[in-house]
Amino acid sequence: MAKKKKAKKVKIQKKAKISKIKIKAKSELKVLNKKTTNLSSDEKPEIKKIKKQPNEKRVYNIKDYVVYAKHGVGKITAIEKATIGEIEIQFYKIFVEKEKLTLTVPINQQSKLRHISSINQINKCVSILKTKPKIKRTMWSRRAQEYDQKINSGKIYELAEVVKDLNKNTDIIADQSYSERQLFEKAYERLKSEFEAVLKVSPEDVQKKMDKALGRTASLESTE
Repeated sequence: MAKKKKAKKVKIQKKAKISKIKIKAKSELKVLNKKTTNLSSDEKPEIKKIKKQPNEKRVYNIKDYVVYAKHGVGKITAIEKATIGEIEIQFYKIFVEKEKLTLTVPINQQSKLRHISSINQINKCVSILKTKPKIKRTMWSRRAQEYDQKINSGKIYELAEVVKDLNKNTDIIADQSYSERQLFEKAYERLKSEFEAVLKVSPEDVQKKMDKALGRTASLESTE
């Protein structure tokens, strides 16, 4: 009997030992799996996205008239492609008649372009030209800088304001310096070119329309 009890006790101890070994093995396996998972995630190669050249939807077509802020009205003569640094770039070819200049403007830089104005915007410009010039007491050098910024802003209303403020044939501004005339003529011609493109009339008719709004017609007639 003693032998049987002893054998049974040994058997129970063996089972308990085996059970402990299994539990320990399972626990170690879980730890190992966790480490392996972390290691595999850490060792995953970082996927770097290739930076593509920012692009904008093309909204202009060949023969469209557009305004480029620093040069004024131009006509799109072509839409071409070129490869620069293994990157294919599309760009507009824009001919600026007044300056006899051809611009190359990448399509992804369309923020520098705008459509020519609407008839309503042209009429608003005419209304601006009819108002009285604003007289500023600041130094001419500072005013000249402000006028130049407005001219090159590409905004037609600001352009009209410069023409109106520097119009020499008014009762307020009797004479102009050379630099004043230069700025006036630059703004006047740029505004005139947009009037021509929108209204689709001759340069002579546009000039008459603008001069009438500025009160230049009466001044010129009185001198004849």
